[in-house]
Amino acid sequence: MSGGDEAGRLVRPFTLTGGRTRPSRADFTLITTVTAVDPPPERVARQQPEHTRILRLCARPLAVAEVAARLDLPVSVVVILLCDLLEAGLITARPPRPVTGAGTPDLDLLKKVRDGLGRI
Repeated sequence: MSGGDEAGRLVRPFTLTGGRTRPSRADFTLITTVTAVDPPPERVARQQPEHTRILRLCARPLAVAEVAARLDLPVSVVVILLCDLLEAGLITARPPRPVTGAGTPDLDLLKKVRDGLGRI
């Protein structure tokens, strides 16, 4: 990679977010599930190519971390772009559901499994 490519790689994410370094909302974690709205709203402002790529990727539910990996962009940049799309009504975001009640792992059972695996 030449020196110019490295500098371009550093500047590009900053450019994609319009200079923003923080998301406008706190809706997104690495495992938040994002889905494109179908059908999309009729009136939509012109989007960046990355917004369009995100919408295509999210035709099916996808975790924020996976969106970032597929776009080969930092998660922080993707979250800012996702905030744009959420505010425009183009995506939905679902946080992970907490495990409660019957779904809580049995720590004694997990310890027994761990100890049993240690003997193998």
